[in-house]
Amino acid sequence: MEQPGNIAQGTKADPARISTGSAGLDDILCGGLDAERMYLYEGRPGTGKTTLALQFLIEGVRQGERVLYIALSESEAELRLVAKRHGWTLDRVDIFELVPPETTLDPERELTVLHPAEIELSETTKLVFEKIAELNPTRVVIDSLSELRLLAQNSLRYRRQVLALKHFFAKRHCTVVLLDDLTSRDTDLQLHSIAHGVVLLEQLAIDYGAQRRRLNVVKMRGIEFRGGFHDFAIAKGGLNIFPRLVAAEHHTRFDAGFAPSGNAELDKLLGGGLERGTNALLIGGAGVGKSSLALTYAIAAAERGESVVYYAFDEGRGTLEARAKTIGLGLQAALNSGHLRLQQIDPAELSPGEFAANVRHSVEVDKALVVVIDSLNGYLNAMPDGRFLVLQMHELLSYLGQQGVLTILVLAQHGLVGPMDTPLDISYLSDAVVMLRYFEFDGTVRRALSVVKKRSGNHERTIREFQLTPTGIQVGPPLTGFSGVFAGTPRYTGDSKPLLGAEKHGA
Repeated sequence: MEQPGNIAQGTKADPARISTGSAGLDDILCGGLDAERMYLYEGRPGTGKTTLALQFLIEGVRQGERVLYIALSESEAELRLVAKRHGWTLDRVDIFELVPPETTLDPERELTVLHPAEIELSETTKLVFEKIAELNPTRVVIDSLSELRLLAQNSLRYRRQVLALKHFFAKRHCTVVLLDDLTSRDTDLQLHSIAHGVVLLEQLAIDYGAQRRRLNVVKMRGIEFRGGFHDFAIAKGGLNIFPRLVAAEHHTRFDAGFAPSGNAELDKLLGGGLERGTNALLIGGAGVGKSSLALTYAIAAAERGESVVYYAFDEGRGTLEARAKTIGLGLQAALNSGHLRLQQIDPAELSPGEFAANVRHSVEVDKALVVVIDSLNGYLNAMPDGRFLVLQMHELLSYLGQQGVLTILVLAQHGLVGPMDTPLDISYLSDAVVMLRYFEFDGTVRRALSVVKKRSGNHERTIREFQLTPTGIQVGPPLTGFSGVFAGTPRYTGDSKPLLGAEKHGA
């Protein structure tokens, strides 16, 4: 993050910022743009530059300003159609279409055609200057520089014309946004040195699922901003930009203490329970009971009147409701009360940035005290590049911990019996790790759990059998005589006395 200094915002030395029209981009820029400066929005066609530029002008209209859109590459009809589909009106936005709609290829009108490819660059800039002098706007968008670049024919002349634009606007008390679609083979990095700030918009095509878009503030002269890439989506109403989560920016005082599971034996195994402001990783094979254990905590918190959000990446609502009913958990009552919110996530459609923004909203607006992510396997699939999953999860868990939230993570290991393969090693980020395993005794398959790590306090170092019964999770007494637990092939060599009775209902 750039550090421009400690000048207090709003003083004569540092005038108040103006909004970009996007709350997300204003957040990234720590307040917005400096007025009366020239900025560059660049990106390939389809990345959302025009939409973001229109948001900038519409915000000016809201502030009672005179605004102007200079269209060199799009017609006024196209702009109004885009605005209509976003639910906007451009009635108070002046649009100067430098390619008149009545232009034809009639040879008799060839000398009067104002198409940018057929007139001199100086004439084009002259028309722009005259229109601005006539309207005297405070916000201007020029779309796009690719047309000026074609007219200039060489980089030196192009740079001089952009500098001329900058000097002209500097005398007009006007904030300008230039759009560049990067269709030129040249990178035109010299334009970055001219602009006061540069915002890059990208569109990524991943192997499967919806395309991903992200934004990067390349440069912002004298303005503090949050660096790196920020996910965004184009929706009705404009760009939804999700600022990258930086945990260090979020510190909240909270009352520490245990968050009971509602199961006395389970809490005893965990040394009293799981503490608020910590996270627990439930790890084991498919179907061993990880989601049932997570639901137990979620519903117990909802029954206490706490706000809970359950993010389901892998299972639908119907499956979770059936699971909860099988083990006697009041999921439907918790949902009806509003204390528990169940959100199904499609990893092929949701970007990691949008998911983090959703979690922040749940914590800061809905006041969630328990967050369940079921599962990290699905979250991993949501990442266009899995190398950064651990970094993203580190920020998210740090943020939730600083907010006093109990976070429960579910991670499915590959395989049911035998050696287990973990697709993601996130155990070092976890405050507690609960391992769930299948084991065989006397020709029957049973379930066992143990706490292998707990940073925040003591815990039992035993292995206990558990069952999923119609009245909830039943945890048996500590067992001895186990071997091969961590190798993935638990063997119980003790007698049957401490074991639970036959499991009548599975889940």
